[in-house]
Amino acid sequence: MRTRLLPLLIVLMAAVLLALGFPLAVRVAAAEQQRVVIDRIDDTARFAALAQFVGEPVGGNDDRQRILQTELEAYDSVYGIRAGVFYRDDRALAKAPASWALPVGGEGREAFEEALLGRRSHDPPQVWPWQNGRVVVASPVVRDGDVVAVVVTDSPTGEMRSRTLRGWLLIALGEAVAMLVAVGAAFRLTGWVLLPVRILDAATHDIASGRMRSRVVASGGPPELRRLARSFNEMADNVEDVLEQQRAFVADASHQLRNPLAALLLRIELLALELPEGNEEIASVRTEGKRLAHVLDDLLDLALAEHAAADLQLTDIGALTGERVASWRPLAEDKGVRLVLDGASAVTGWADPIALSSALDAVVDNALKFTPEGEEVRVTVVSDGAVATVVVADRGPGLTEQELERIGDRFWRSNRHQNVKGSGLGLSIAQVLLAAGGGTVGYDKHEPHGLRVTLSVPRNLPHV
Repeated sequence: MRTRLLPLLIVLMAAVLLALGFPLAVRVAAAEQQRVVIDRIDDTARFAALAQFVGEPVGGNDDRQRILQTELEAYDSVYGIRAGVFYRDDRALAKAPASWALPVGGEGREAFEEALLGRRSHDPPQVWPWQNGRVVVASPVVRDGDVVAVVVTDSPTGEMRSRTLRGWLLIALGEAVAMLVAVGAAFRLTGWVLLPVRILDAATHDIASGRMRSRVVASGGPPELRRLARSFNEMADNVEDVLEQQRAFVADASHQLRNPLAALLLRIELLALELPEGNEEIASVRTEGKRLAHVLDDLLDLALAEHAAADLQLTDIGALTGERVASWRPLAEDKGVRLVLDGASAVTGWADPIALSSALDAVVDNALKFTPEGEEVRVTVVSDGAVATVVVADRGPGLTEQELERIGDRFWRSNRHQNVKGSGLGLSIAQVLLAAGGGTVGYDKHEPHGLRVTLSVPRNLPHV
């Protein structure tokens, strides 16, 4: 969730900073140019005041004209700004440098013609740092109410553009710093908001894995999430109570039914003594009674497995598996099935030895039931990184893809195997026993035919 929430916050903050930064950058550029324009306006006004009393040159000895020319040359020499005073017919009264002439078109001509109307020229277009434009300002020279000439200044913009660029760099630096601060704040904010969610997710995973006593400490985050954590704890308490009552009911029911069932089986045996030898009905009743007793025993085992806490120990999985295979080998030989142990002989993992032994018994028993005479059941112990696995592969009829999705469900048995002895609880019990210690049971096809069951336990101590 954090990876989805953080980009959203960062994009929003970047959009806000850009929305503030762009107008500010435009304002800085406009302010720099306005400062230059105002300075040129003052200069043109001063030159216009000097030119106001300069008449038509007569014999080239007009002192006022020489003063004006000297001022313009000094202005160009010091500031590098072209300046001139031009009559209405474009003739120059004075100008610097001498080679400069009033442009025929463009911004200079527009400013000149606007000043001829008796008003200062409008502000020139904005010059951006990546442009090589010039700033042209024109002011009229008025004598006796008439515009007799126009003062024109044509300024380079290199220094102005440099100042604008420096201002933009400062803005970009400020935006970058603000963005870093905003990203840091977003990390802290999302961490604070999502902390209860992460804790809640961990607790939910624990409960889904069978660790029903896991709870959430509602100590951080927004009030709504703290309220959600308290509600989750209440729900977990109620679910645990319901499951505990259910387990207790199953255990009590299976335990209480065993005595009446034992008495019933005894009476069936007594009744069988009164009937002819080989009576099919009494044999069927005897078989169903034994099957019911087996189901009750499995129900009691399942209830106890769900209730008991795992006693995790660092266990030699290879040695334990070898011991269980040796225990089942006589039965396999009696059925004509080869029970083979393969893989590593010494692999350690964290498991409850009794629970793992029971799970192995359930899986090997299931494999021997469905493997026909002359075939093989192979038990392989493997160390695979962080987990230790025991793979039990048989050569039975196997299961279809749809049946693989249901295997391990309580009381479920394939329709093709209804005549095979069993209650449908063996693999369910194995799953419960391993899950209590952080282990898993997986099912897959064993080519060309058969079923492969994989029992996995962690090699590092799990948090259970």
